[in-house]
Amino acid sequence: MNKSIMGRRWFGALAASLALSVTALLGGCAAPQATAIDNELPFEQAVLQATEGLVAQTQQLPAFLAKLETKIAKRGVVLDNMIDADSGQQTGVTRLLEQRVTSHTTTKYDLFEILPFQGPNLQKAQYLLTGTMNRIPGSRSKKSFRLNLALTELRTGKVVAQASAISRDDGLDTNPTPYYRDSPVLVKDKVIEGYIRTTATAPGQQADRVYLERIATSALVSDATNLYNGERYRDALAQYQNALSTPAGEQLRVLNGIYMSNVKLGRTADAEKAFSRLVAFGVANNLLSVKFLFNPGGTEFWSDQRVSGAYGMWIRQIAREAGSAKVCMNVVGHTSKTGSDQANESLSLQRAQYVKQRLDAESPDLARRTKALGVGFRENIVGSATDDARDALDRRVEFKIVPCAA
Repeated sequence: MNKSIMGRRWFGALAASLALSVTALLGGCAAPQATAIDNELPFEQAVLQATEGLVAQTQQLPAFLAKLETKIAKRGVVLDNMIDADSGQQTGVTRLLEQRVTSHTTTKYDLFEILPFQGPNLQKAQYLLTGTMNRIPGSRSKKSFRLNLALTELRTGKVVAQASAISRDDGLDTNPTPYYRDSPVLVKDKVIEGYIRTTATAPGQQADRVYLERIATSALVSDATNLYNGERYRDALAQYQNALSTPAGEQLRVLNGIYMSNVKLGRTADAEKAFSRLVAFGVANNLLSVKFLFNPGGTEFWSDQRVSGAYGMWIRQIAREAGSAKVCMNVVGHTSKTGSDQANESLSLQRAQYVKQRLDAESPDLARRTKALGVGFRENIVGSATDDARDALDRRVEFKIVPCAA
């Protein structure tokens, strides 16, 4: 029996076993319902189940059904880097998710060609593949992840297939990749939020508009980030600057990449200018969460200058930009989920007060327009309570723009 016939029979059996139903219209034709899987599985099995659900839905699309009896060329699919939906970061396990989904879709089904996420490929590919992972609140102390995969038709901007599965966290590598590990800020802007929404969108619905409108720039950002992760900082800087020059280039990931690349290249003055622009963007868009690390149990910045050496400059630029914009803001301290509720509430407030004091010293006029608040670990993003690089975002200080009192 040839491979094509075997593949058609397998897809038919899979589609029947999943009992996919028709619930949405796509271009006048019925689109399959997203597959919802509620049972916990080991990671490898969960990825396989989500991938099979996605592919089975794809096989029901008219463009595929019409050509199942003939040999067709592989469908080009560009894969945007998969991310952790809680933090917006790429991690060791989201990279593994990409690898496994790519392997399953290209070796098992022989119908897809996964293409690198690059501008030229966006012009020739038919589909865009996105994927996320996020911890499920209340599931065995956040020991489970929901995997979401979505396939979007680039021509129409519609999601044509979406599938989910639930994976156990059996020691998965949730460490952020170098770009996100080194990032001074939480890089979760409107583009990343749009990516996350797209990956959870039901078939037949439009993918997020903000995300799709910036997809070409996102490809440049992806390339620059890969260069940064590969320690090719000069090339990364050039590519981030290239991204910045595009109409959609003014975004958090780009400005952050320019700052970090300059730091790695030892260009102190350029790095400070880049951080100033990053802060100005954050203030203007109310998107400024900074990863200040403190001495354990204390209210002073981490003693190791290799970690905290830039903090003085960060404070200076935050004070300068907030003062120049004449905004009022809350300085909100956060802690990771280690220790008692009461201790973390107190510690988060004390740390916020310390940062406010440093801001006040830089800009006395700003003092009356800022307020220190502490929320303990109630607004954890990662929630792993590992107290290392994996949950650094949980030990952040946020600067939230608020209306000024009359």
